[in-house]
Amino acid sequence: MHTTLIEHILQLVKSRKKKHLISAWAMDEHTIQAVSDAVDMGIVTATLVGDQQTILGLCRNRSIDPGKFDIVNEDIDSSAAARSVYLINSQKGNLLMKGNLSSDKYLRAILDREKGLMEPGAVLSHVTVMKISAYHKLLVIGDVAIIPQPDLNQKVAIAKYLIQTAVALGIDVPRVAVLAATEQVLPGMPACTDAAIISKMAERNQIKGAVIDGPLSLDLSINKDSARIKGIDCKVAGDADCMLFPNIESGNIFYKTNVQYGGSEQAAIIFGARVPAVLSSRGDSAQTKLNSIALAAMLAK
Repeated sequence: MHTTLIEHILQLVKSRKKKHLISAWAMDEHTIQAVSDAVDMGIVTATLVGDQQTILGLCRNRSIDPGKFDIVNEDIDSSAAARSVYLINSQKGNLLMKGNLSSDKYLRAILDREKGLMEPGAVLSHVTVMKISAYHKLLVIGDVAIIPQPDLNQKVAIAKYLIQTAVALGIDVPRVAVLAATEQVLPGMPACTDAAIISKMAERNQIKGAVIDGPLSLDLSINKDSARIKGIDCKVAGDADCMLFPNIESGNIFYKTNVQYGGSEQAAIIFGARVPAVLSSRGDSAQTKLNSIALAAMLAK
């Protein structure tokens, strides 16, 4: 029986204490529909921050009862983002969500040194969970949206976020592939040397809770036949739960290819802030945004 991504996550969150969502600039139908569905499914309670009259009009368009939300009136998108972060810092919410504002304004509010959501030294990174029909299980990937060219320390942080997500999804010991263009450790390719270092760090228990191997090419990570033909014998090859991409271009292209041509289901959040933060594209469907809300609720404290 086919189980959708949202069904899988719902099985994990339905017995947990309900969380409260703050949606920044909730000024589009997909965001409001996703939040409404999440409230109806018992995943969250919710506050929508944005122009109140516009929000009420959007609710009417979708035949949604606005009484199921708290509405905080803000008529400028950047002010709505700042107000949403303020509500989180005031312990009025457990998770944050981007509505119909640009990612830079949303992230600026999160990263604000005085009023934002970052602890000193924290690494902000994007984690995506994908259900791809051609693969035999969920894939947890990063970073496809925030860090253009992660250095070694940032890759270690990303690896830990991937592991945390996979464990929350019920994978006891995730298998993490650290990707490069080749499985050979080539000193002239930073992606290869970083991957080898991260793999050795996991072997020495400096990164806990997972089996990590790299460098691995994409095909070796998810295709057992490729691993067998190339003579690569490791626990991760052909059976990765998580994939750590060497840069944003490779991760973003993989993500969008699977969305556009592979019909994948996905959920995506930001790690590194004080609370999980949903960072969906403004063009994402209501279903993708609902998936992301559920994932954030699952990971919220």
